Amino acid sequence: MRSQASGASSTSSTPASYTVRETTFGNGTVVREYLSTSGAVFGIAWRGPQMPDLNDLLGSYFPQYVAGVKAARAARGNARGPVAVNDSDIVVRSGGHMGAFSGVAWLPSALPAGVSGSDIQ
Repeated sequence: MRSQASGASSTSSTPASYTVRETTFGNGTVVREYLSTSGAVFGIAWRGPQMPDLNDLLGSYFPQYVAGVKAARAARGNARGPVAVNDSDIVVRSGGHMGAFSGVAWLPSALPAGVSGSDIQ
């Protein structure tokens, strides 16, 4: 996963084993990045009127996400709707509708001790 480079405003908080950096874009979309103590992004969450650029946010994991989305849609007859990709390397849950999108993504193997996917919000 990549750290988001640009944004309208950004804030940080510091839980014990990780840092959360929140960026609000001009379009109102908010992206929260979860960073380990070494500075590596292990999770992201988003919400807002527009989807963020997942290619940029997921970085080298984006092809796995796309493959997972294609497989999930094929399994349900190419129907659109919320997406859940549960790969051993990356987990992504995304959904919403025009004007209200949200989602989370995390790297299971990179979660700090004591942190679970449900902590990514």
